[in-house]
Amino acid sequence: MGIHPLNLYSDPEHLNRFTFELINDIKALEQMLGSGMIEGGIRRIGAEQELCLLDSSWRPAPVSLQVLERIEDPHYTTEHSLYNLEINLDPLEFSGHCLSEMESNIRSSIARLDQLLESSGYHSVLVGILPTVRRSDLNLSNLTPLPRYQTLNDILNTLKGGPYEFRIDGIDELMTRHNSIMFEGCNTSFQVHLQLDPASSVSQYNWAQAIAGPVLAAATNSPMLLGKRLWHETRIALFQQSVDTRRSSNDLRERKSRVTFGDRWICESIAEVFKEDMAHYRVLMGIEVEENSVEALRQGNAPRLTALQMHNSTVYRWNRPCYGIKNGKPHLRIECRYLPSGPTVIDQMANAAFWLGLMTAYPDPTIPISSLFRFDDAKRNFLAAARGGLETQVRWLGGRILPVDQLILEELIPQARAGLEHAEIDSGDARMYLGIIEERVRTRLTGSHWMLKSYVRLHNEGMANYEACVALTAGIVQRQESGTPVHQWKLVNNAEAGDWMNRFWKVEHIMVSNLFTVRETDLIYFAANVMTWKHIRYAPVEDEKGRLVGLLTSRALLAYHSNGQSHNDATATVGEIMVKNPKTVSPDTPSVDALLLMRKLKIGCLPVTAKGKLIGILTESDFMNLSEISVEKLVEESARFARQRQAASGNPI
Repeated sequence: MGIHPLNLYSDPEHLNRFTFELINDIKALEQMLGSGMIEGGIRRIGAEQELCLLDSSWRPAPVSLQVLERIEDPHYTTEHSLYNLEINLDPLEFSGHCLSEMESNIRSSIARLDQLLESSGYHSVLVGILPTVRRSDLNLSNLTPLPRYQTLNDILNTLKGGPYEFRIDGIDELMTRHNSIMFEGCNTSFQVHLQLDPASSVSQYNWAQAIAGPVLAAATNSPMLLGKRLWHETRIALFQQSVDTRRSSNDLRERKSRVTFGDRWICESIAEVFKEDMAHYRVLMGIEVEENSVEALRQGNAPRLTALQMHNSTVYRWNRPCYGIKNGKPHLRIECRYLPSGPTVIDQMANAAFWLGLMTAYPDPTIPISSLFRFDDAKRNFLAAARGGLETQVRWLGGRILPVDQLILEELIPQARAGLEHAEIDSGDARMYLGIIEERVRTRLTGSHWMLKSYVRLHNEGMANYEACVALTAGIVQRQESGTPVHQWKLVNNAEAGDWMNRFWKVEHIMVSNLFTVRETDLIYFAANVMTWKHIRYAPVEDEKGRLVGLLTSRALLAYHSNGQSHNDATATVGEIMVKNPKTVSPDTPSVDALLLMRKLKIGCLPVTAKGKLIGILTESDFMNLSEISVEKLVEESARFARQRQAASGNPI
């Protein structure tokens, strides 16, 4: 359900030609809307299922191209990252058993994929953001090597003119930078399409905007990124920031993000959205357009609107209008892009049924939505729901402020039920899917709530951050296989992470990154007291640029005081007693290698560095849970694990 052209260009001459055709496409669309050429009187639904590919250790597996080569089915296609795939479902008429039929189609498509994956020790998983994704997975070697993705990355990087900056606040806080759009590849979604009736497309699109916040609140499934607990639907903030080409500046000029909810209700025509996108978002790349759409209309043909579809695919509205042709007839549809992948197929279908039911139950189209509801309130509800999920307060029709769970249970589920009944959806299907939404909201157990509660349990049981992320991912996969909706899931236990190698294969999985550091010029007296207060035995010494220059140890402090030098506490500095140029390891060093190095050198600490910068520290206490395993056994397991991974990478599928 998208355009993946092979021949892209971005030079000014070709872009001007493409822009000319884009304007013609918008004019042609307006003519079709005015003349009644857009198909009406029938409604169809469709969906795009995105998912993640995992290796046997529950980590991202960049094997999508090998999978597609083997599966040989156009319904399966690439996504941004090599460890993601997309399954495009055939459209269905929106009536009868279409919802359960779509569920069956998704299940059979995933089952076929899993059968291929499992023969080589791989898995698929439905989740908005994969808990085990690491910064090392977000490098360009994992960008799908197709022109669309590579060209988009190059153009956006040029427009950005510097690193992408991320700041997302939740229970924890993410502040980081990245030099490509690879963070966008963390997101996977379940995108639902609904064909619009051209006569009521304006009111339908506006209603989709109005209900987005409450629908998202009931569906969140992306609470964690890089081991940090952020928004209940972190995808919303992450996607905007991952392709945001705006630069920080001191001027007052306003600039728009290419990921957008929008800024106003539309008034006269759905074409307003395409006009606004062309006015505010420059054309990034073009393709050869072989058809003049206005001329095609004069000849009585339905134009493909290739330029419009191409530009539309580079502006990321959470509710995106789309144009297409089926059986020779042009149609309009709305693509709901904010629903996350997972937690299960039946949960996704419950989300879809809730949205589709509400879309069919929109208020009287003769009454403008602007007279009932402020657009700013709809936008605020959406962002608040992404942050807080079912704990959100929303402002609803008539200016009422109420908890979103109350709104869903008392008003929206009955509306959705009436909408599905009006569409003549099978009553058993409607009852089942909306019943899942009702129970999920009553128990307050969305995928995000379940994941956060499981994480707290694992942390309380003594699991380290990444170890808990591995257990979460393993637990999600195992529960998805049961098909039970998320509100009935038990919390994850620590045994689900698997063996030691699954959890602690590399140094980055067990190192401590929340560090107390000192400078050479800091007082020993200051460092010693803070180390005592924080109960730590090692403090890395870094310069003003974050480069490691030394290591302060409790042994050095003990020697300092034993030598009777405490009378110098007001002047003695860390640089006088620190270990200079300490031995370091990189984050991708196998953990067993680091342990053996520490034993060989008889040291209790290894600073972890990347590109000369300090990023973490590894101490003997990080290996405490291995006390009952001999070093020889660990080395043996590590070698076996490495051989398995090497064999898998050499012939992955």
